[in-house]
Amino acid sequence: MNIDMITASAERGAGQVRRTPLLNSPFIDDLAGRRVFVKAEALQHTGSFKYRGAWSALSALGHNALRAGVIAFSSGNHAQGIALAAKEHETTAVIVMPSDAPSLKIENTRALGAEVVLYDRAGEDRDEIGARLAKERGLTLVKPFDEPQVIAGQGTAGLEIAEQAAEFGVDAAEVLVCCGGGGLTSGIALALADRAPAMKVRPVEPVDFDDVTRSLASGQIERNEKTSGSLCDAIITPQPGQITFPLMQKLCGPGIVVPEEDCLRAMAVAFMRLKLVLEPGGAIAFAAALYHGDTLTSDPVIAVASGGNVDADIFRMALEKYGSDL
Repeated sequence: MNIDMITASAERGAGQVRRTPLLNSPFIDDLAGRRVFVKAEALQHTGSFKYRGAWSALSALGHNALRAGVIAFSSGNHAQGIALAAKEHETTAVIVMPSDAPSLKIENTRALGAEVVLYDRAGEDRDEIGARLAKERGLTLVKPFDEPQVIAGQGTAGLEIAEQAAEFGVDAAEVLVCCGGGGLTSGIALALADRAPAMKVRPVEPVDFDDVTRSLASGQIERNEKTSGSLCDAIITPQPGQITFPLMQKLCGPGIVVPEEDCLRAMAVAFMRLKLVLEPGGAIAFAAALYHGDTLTSDPVIAVASGGNVDADIFRMALEKYGSDL
């Protein structure tokens, strides 16, 4: 992985991948006690940053591989990104999804033309299912985070952060990134190391699924005991990637661990103050900026709001519980 791969991905995605805004509000600054900028990746195609990596990976495939079709495994955001990118490249996509994924994500993936194969997250191995189907059907497997071209695509968000922050006169900040397997985190960190070296990326994870935080602390890859059972489904992975972890170990600061309730509170704030719809996993970095200031040292901070594909009942719960407080 290197910065040239990220800039090449940005060139391939020019005019196709959305340049999402960097948002700020005085209400949020007052609530956080410091300036907070929000990179609104929920406004990306398919509602999350995952489209960046999907487009990057498919646009880098050779003609024969692209024609044969692709396969991916995902709880929903990578699924939708791959489904749309495959449709735009006029090829087919098979998506292996956990049966407990939000219904909105499953329905959207099918609506974009992909074949969805459901599995039991607790009792079946998605890697094994994906590898078997790829071999049987001659498909190219596009991994959700531990794939160089996917990381390169996610890193294009880091290029934008550096440019947009500079427009606000910001060249130094902690950049809080919602983190599952580390594709977005490592991609942004790699881009910022080149374009804004005074910025430091901080991975943000949910309670009980803090494998990256623990791995960075121990210096070796740690695995989560649980594989399901969080509202932050978008960023629940067993462990960091073999490619992503060394990048995060080299380039990132310590991880931050956030409870689900803070994610719900942050969802309400994002809606009321930024008019931005976020899912729990997509709001977790913003939650860290709002409610975990004791773990931060910089002013300002930049939080990546990574996705907004939330089921209506979860979004309603966030607003009903916390919207009246704002």
